[in-house]
Amino acid sequence: MAYPFFSLAKSKRLAPIDFKAGSIVIRVEAVPEHGMATIWDADVLIWAASQIVEARDAGLRPSRLMGATPYEILNFIGRGVGSRDYDRLKAALDRLQSTTIATSIRQPTERRMHRFSWINEWKERADHRGRPLGLELIVPDWFYAAVLDDALVLTIDRAYFDLTGGLERWLYRLVRKHGGRQEFGWSFDFIHLHAKSGSLSPLKHFAYDLRDIVRRQALPGYRLTIEQPAHGPDRLSFAPTGLPSFGTPRRRRANTRPGDKL
Repeated sequence: MAYPFFSLAKSKRLAPIDFKAGSIVIRVEAVPEHGMATIWDADVLIWAASQIVEARDAGLRPSRLMGATPYEILNFIGRGVGSRDYDRLKAALDRLQSTTIATSIRQPTERRMHRFSWINEWKERADHRGRPLGLELIVPDWFYAAVLDDALVLTIDRAYFDLTGGLERWLYRLVRKHGGRQEFGWSFDFIHLHAKSGSLSPLKHFAYDLRDIVRRQALPGYRLTIEQPAHGPDRLSFAPTGLPSFGTPRRRRANTRPGDKL
């Protein structure tokens, strides 16, 4: 999910995301009551993807309908398990359900758009005495099909859940997608990164935040550097730090056109 599918801000976002690059078109819209789903809310989708993959690998029949206790979800994504954390989880589910996405990704032609919400519906379950039994939710077919396609799913470092900044989290997803198996890494110019993030920050502020992430080397498993070409915008370069575990090395690639993975 390295495309601009989520708000990177902790404050409520209502402004839609409009992104177009080559044949890729994405529009994300929020409702005033809940605001746009955030990149922290997307942790629930990481949990959901893990359930689908585990069921498939265990020889079971995966389903778009899944159930769990709030504790199981919160524990998986590294959150607290107090009453406030349960309330925040419910608010995240509301945002995931009410945020709508229209995209041409994985559609036969650019003109055909797939529209969905990250969660079709969710509910709290209880027994006949009203005692809570957990949550049920249904993920959309677009997401479900992507998870079952191994080419579209990448493992992440558990340290990802410790990243507190929205830009850091989005950048890790981008870096993990592109830099995972290349010894010499990958690079993107700042202007492209700004557009692809969907951030509402001006480019100048966005670039400042990128430089701070590079200064702190905040992304687990990757080394970040900034290149300053004689002609053209600054570029962010990244390469894996654990080189032996990433397979056959290839030279660093510069971004030319986007792919269509999650």
